[in-house]
Amino acid sequence: MYDCIVVGAGPAGGSAAYHLAKRGRSVLVLERESLPRYKPCGGGVSPMVQQWFDFDFAPAISLTVKQIRYTWQMGDPQLAELDTAAPVWMVRRDVFDHYLIQQAQKQGAEIRDSTVVTGIEWQSDRWQVKTDREVLSARYLIAADGAKGSMAKWLGFKDRKRRMGAALEVEAPVNDHDIQAAHFDFGSVVNGYIWNFPKAEGYSIGIGTFRGSDEKQNLKEIAANYANGFGIDLSSIKQYGHPLCLWDGHQNLHAQNAVLAGECACIVDPFTAEGIRPSMLTGVLAAEAVDEAIGGNADALPNYTLKVQEEWGEDMAWAQRISGIFYRIPGFAYKIGVKRPSATRRMGKILCGEMRYRDVAGNAIAKLTKGLIPGMG
Repeated sequence: MYDCIVVGAGPAGGSAAYHLAKRGRSVLVLERESLPRYKPCGGGVSPMVQQWFDFDFAPAISLTVKQIRYTWQMGDPQLAELDTAAPVWMVRRDVFDHYLIQQAQKQGAEIRDSTVVTGIEWQSDRWQVKTDREVLSARYLIAADGAKGSMAKWLGFKDRKRRMGAALEVEAPVNDHDIQAAHFDFGSVVNGYIWNFPKAEGYSIGIGTFRGSDEKQNLKEIAANYANGFGIDLSSIKQYGHPLCLWDGHQNLHAQNAVLAGECACIVDPFTAEGIRPSMLTGVLAAEAVDEAIGGNADALPNYTLKVQEEWGEDMAWAQRISGIFYRIPGFAYKIGVKRPSATRRMGKILCGEMRYRDVAGNAIAKLTKGLIPGMG
């Protein structure tokens, strides 16, 4: 019997497995796909995640960027410097996620990929985990199986609120200018944006909506038009659609000898759709909680819910307020916010963990609210 079974080998599961194994606990990670596995994702990662680990992530980073290039409906370009202590990482998820899992293995964690979890059952003092191969047992579970996973439902949590987004991985030659900048386009898609993040091997183009909309949008057509601007024809490239589990208020993240981590815990930033950093944060906190619970702390799992709320959720409440106004008046927001170099510097510091939304929210909301008042925009 294992101390803990982690379901899912993404950033949350890998982070949890690493830190639990490092503490000497017996850990098994179950992953339905064969590793390394492809994952549609922009792949922008805050360098602040390095502080949570004692190994160097450099081998898993495709390249870094210090500039952002904005456009409004594919025109009116603005190039801005991030002005952060460290540049933002651009990663390929097959490489990054697998590298993290490999570090967990070095600490003693066991990994079983190509293994589908088919059900779970609590049996007096342990979890029985049924897979398509065998039945396993563990004292604790960490559910890190993502937005489309079943673990949260099986553990008795209410259905998570989800927003649909679509991501495309496109490999094409990049020139020096493109390598230096991450691209964002506003105004072409309702309640969201389009992004183009450079990797050493090519581009990662994605399009997402983060607030829902009654307006019918052909996301594939919008993305294709955007990609044409970079000389890329998407018609012959496979497109991957996936849901986003955005933060939507505090909710319980612990159950009987189990916790939710990563996107199944609904921790994606509702303004930017950043998901890798919060997934890794919840993985680190989940490992700490399970380790303490094994050590006899009866409050460890409830405290995990509180810590996620305090260290991520409270700031996401501000992100949600900003998002609610920004996407209602994107043209005005682009003019008075995005186009200002100071706004980019602040956003870069937020993404890199050097500032919090709460530090800028009051001023940002006051400026954006003017766009909602007739005659003020």
